[in-house]
Order: sequence, then C-alpha cells, then structure tokens
Amino acid sequence: MKIAILAGDGIGPEIMAQATKVLGALAKDGLKIEMEQAAFGGAGFDACGDPLPQATLKLAKQADAVMCGAVGGPKYDALPRAQRPEQGILRIRKDLALFANLRPAVMYPELVGASSLKPEVVSGLDIMIIRELTGDIYFGEPRGRRDNARGEREGYDMMLYSEPEIRRIAEIGFKTAMKRGNKLCSVDKENVLETSRFWREIVIDVAKAYPQVALSHMYVDNAAMQLVRNPKQFDVIVTGNMFGDILSDEASMLTGSIGMLPSASLDANSKGLYEPIHGSAPDIAGKGIANPLATILSSAMMLRYTFNLDEWAYRIEAAVKNVLAQGLRTADIHESGTRKLSTSEMGDAVVAAL
Repeated sequence: MKIAILAGDGIGPEIMAQATKVLGALAKDGLKIEMEQAAFGGAGFDACGDPLPQATLKLAKQADAVMCGAVGGPKYDALPRAQRPEQGILRIRKDLALFANLRPAVMYPELVGASSLKPEVVSGLDIMIIRELTGDIYFGEPRGRRDNARGEREGYDMMLYSEPEIRRIAEIGFKTAMKRGNKLCSVDKENVLETSRFWREIVIDVAKAYPQVALSHMYVDNAAMQLVRNPKQFDVIVTGNMFGDILSDEASMLTGSIGMLPSASLDANSKGLYEPIHGSAPDIAGKGIANPLATILSSAMMLRYTFNLDEWAYRIEAAVKNVLAQGLRTADIHESGTRKLSTSEMGDAVVAAL
C-alpha cells in the first residue's frame, strides 16, 4: 500500500513525523506499507512556486492514499489567490475527485473536563459529520466582482449543486448511518434557498433505498444551536460544503481540543486524503508542543476507510485511548494531575502503547 506523505507547513512536519512513526511501528509488525514524501502547501510554493507542484500531484495520484498535514502561514498571506497554500488543498481535492469529507467528533472520557460545555452535555459524544466537498458556493460559477447598475461594486459567488452531486453524498450519509446508529440528519436551509430545497428533495428520494435509517431534516441555523444545546441527539449529519465547513468546526470544539480530531476526504472508490482538522499553527511551530493525536488518528481512519483494515485501525485508536488513560497529555489538553509531553514524546507514547 503506497501512501503519499504531504507534511505541509507550520506544525505539519512535526505532527506528521509522529503519524509516520506510528505507521512505521505497525510496518515492523507486518503492515505492508510504503511511504513517500513530497512538498505541499507553502512548502510547495517555496520549492516550486506552486502550492501543489506537479510532482506532488503525480505522487498523490499514484498513491493508494494521501496523508496530509496542515498548510498555510502569515508569510504566504500576501500571495495571489492562486498561489496561496490553501489553494493546494482545494486543487488536490478536485484533482483526486474527493467529494466526501468525514469528520468524527468523539469525546474521550478522560477529556470531558476540557470541553467548554458541561460534562453531562458532552459525555459520551460520538458524532460523524459528512460534508460534501467539491460543489456548493466554494466552486460554483460564475463568481467575481462587478459594478452594478448604480455604479456600486459587488462581489458574488454562485451556490450550485447538481443532482448527481447530492445523490452520491447522500448515499455516503446513509451507508455511514447503517454502520452506526441508523440515524441521519440532513442539514440545509430549505426555507430560504432554492439550492437547499433541491438538496432536500434528492435526499428524501435517496432515503427510499434505506428504510432502516431514520432520516430527519434540520435548518443549518438550528443545527448550529443544537450542536451546543444537545449534541448527543445527532449520530450522522450530512450537509453541503459551506454548511459542513462551519458545523464540523463547531462540533470539533465540543470535544475540548481541535488537536484531537481527524478527518477523511474520499473519492467514489474510497481512495482518501487524511488530515487533522486543525490549522498549521505557525505561532507554535518548532516548539515541540503541538498535539499529534489528530494526525495519528487520521492514519487510523486511512487504514479503516481506504484499506478496510479495521483491526489495524483499532490498534491505533486503542493505543491513543491507552495513552490518555495513563494521564499523558500535550499542552493543549494538559490539566492538573496529568503529565505534559512534547510532540515527539506523545508519538513515542502511542508507539509504546501499541
């Protein structure tokens, strides 16, 4: 199994080193993998003047899966839009046809106190948010700026979804729900947006093939409120690109630290790009204090969703739980009575727990 390793920028190389350390330990134990690194994001621009160099894209296409670190940083903020590190992520998603983003939000019992919500609200939380990744307002055309009839400047973006785009993400939602609690909530803004009315019609039609799944619908503003008020009412949420971008980040903070949450972006054949949901955190880069657990857990998602190696994925997840149960923490989740570890020490602890 060939894995492309795109470490990215900021803390990306530090946390990716811990994930490859864990995968390397499993390789010594019989997991047949091959890893190859390439420049990406700001590092790609520094090396080649492009956040997604052709050599990197070629490797990503040849690989069976891609592990990706966070990208970006202040030094790139003044670049033209096409050369910004974030464009590398958008382009690789499009070039690899990665249309389904899976973001779990799981509350580990040992971290309940780290959440900003009351323990009784978040204890036992286990949500999967499925976000459509290649359509909606982020990719719709036309887009741009213009002067209106009154001579005033305007900016505009097109929110657009085709029926096949909605059907395929809905299918992922229903299939995921069947592997979990048989509950799916589709989030839209059907009371205002024609795009959302169309979205809801298609989701309802897809639901006919999944009678065992209880389908519900919720407006995005209410969903944002309910995630804070009563998040455990949800099991699987499926939604569009923009709404999913916002809701998945909100859900991530229910768990206490954005440094704990992995993600998967999949194509129609389950080839995926796996990355932590947090940013490149350039302010702490090189200090050895970043939390690598989201990246390590992303590697577990890779083994499960792309390679169907549930037992190997479980070993990584169990090792992370073991480390937390021992009271080992990085700075972002450290509290009284626990032991603070550096980034590399946390990676070593996970390897030891394997």
